[in-house]
Amino acid sequence: MDLKEKIRIIMDFPKKGISFKDITTLLKDGEAFRTAIKSLADLVRDKDFDLVAGPEARGFIIGAPLAYELGKGFVPARKRGKLPGETIKAEYKLEYGTDVLEMHKDAIEKGQKVLVVDDLLATGGTIFSTIELVEKLGGIVTAVAFLIELTELKGRECLSNYEVVSLIKY
Repeated sequence: MDLKEKIRIIMDFPKKGISFKDITTLLKDGEAFRTAIKSLADLVRDKDFDLVAGPEARGFIIGAPLAYELGKGFVPARKRGKLPGETIKAEYKLEYGTDVLEMHKDAIEKGQKVLVVDDLLATGGTIFSTIELVEKLGGIVTAVAFLIELTELKGRECLSNYEVVSLIKY
């Protein structure tokens, strides 16, 4: 199955000049969604990790079923104020300002190996914040995985200290 065919391209969203990769069309197709998760699982199955971590919201959509498929636990990195327990935080840049991701202080034990997952690698800012949270807790990021990678934006460059895998490249 060609998963690229299942992703809708929306031109000039969210602003002029952007070619937005909309995964909702892939997600609503049960066979395509299952194929995407199983294919991503095959790319990371031989990596050494205890947990999968992913940022809100689309990192949950890819990370949680990936963790399930691999028999691993899932750790969410949430937007500020969404977690009920004691948290740590990491700030990241947006186009117009900054935002914050948080993780429970007890989400990852020192020395645990973590696969960090998101739906898309563009510039790497959001995923780098998730990595920062994992490492603040003493976790070891063994690899970073994406459903989609936008290669021309060179997000891999800010992740050069990590093994990066992606299923679909544009």
